[in-house]
Amino acid sequence: MTRDYFIIMVYCLVCEHYQAIATHHRLRKRGFAPALTDEEVITIEICGEYFGFDQDEAIYEYFQTHYRHFFPQLGKRTTFVRQSANLWTLKALIRQRLTRVSGKADDPVQIIDTLPLPVCTYTRARRNRCFKPEAAYGYCAAKDMHYYGFKLGLRVSRAGMIIHYPLLAARPHDSQFLDDLLDGFAGVVPADKAFIDAFRQTELARKRHIELVTPARKDMKVQPPPTLRLICRRWRKRVETVGSHLTERFHINKTRAHDLWHYQNRLIRKVLSHTVCVFINLQLGRPPLHIDDLVAASKLHIGFL
Repeated sequence: MTRDYFIIMVYCLVCEHYQAIATHHRLRKRGFAPALTDEEVITIEICGEYFGFDQDEAIYEYFQTHYRHFFPQLGKRTTFVRQSANLWTLKALIRQRLTRVSGKADDPVQIIDTLPLPVCTYTRARRNRCFKPEAAYGYCAAKDMHYYGFKLGLRVSRAGMIIHYPLLAARPHDSQFLDDLLDGFAGVVPADKAFIDAFRQTELARKRHIELVTPARKDMKVQPPPTLRLICRRWRKRVETVGSHLTERFHINKTRAHDLWHYQNRLIRKVLSHTVCVFINLQLGRPPLHIDDLVAASKLHIGFL
């Protein structure tokens, strides 16, 4: 589809779920209604992130230059940025509603993993004053990378839709975050070897009816059946694909902000944009994780990128 059609489709989707949420939540307590509606702001953010613009200024400039006819009330950049930041709760609610409406939140098999989230270059970490004391030094074994920042937890359905994405501390080992990642879930959980913990796996199975399936080690006394391990290894590729999308298309590892509030808002809109793309693919009968070719590149705008 074209970019114009994609923007219209996202806008209609946001309006539908915005109205459903507004019937149960009071969105504004006082003041005048903004010239640019909340639905328009969220649409601009979702589409801007998908188009590869990860900073507020870049998203604003792109739509100001190319889509002013779609959003005639788009005013000053500072007003747009302030309004978008204040809508972080609404964006989180829309994303949650999409997971429920699609039925993927009830998937009995959900895969977990973590992503490193550097907040600055490693050499600047000692001088960095942002996010203290929340941020810390961490190590990503998969990428053999030391960094300063956080971890993003991921729990995704078999279709690749992100169900849960807690912001985690960078230093502790992944296995210590099982409670955060599996909050409110019961079922089968494929995971990589970073989550191997025989005691915790036994406790999860006994108390919470969660079967955590990890790669087998020789010293493990209880091992899942080989067939189940093989199937779970295939399912684990879904969360790896999702992590690749967030890193390469949505630049989640390059999220920049000066405080935790703005940082979390930008994380939420990146995850929301990915969720919307997966949701649209499901509605169109396309493979859910084929988001790179969801929108054809526009020759008119390619120079801007």
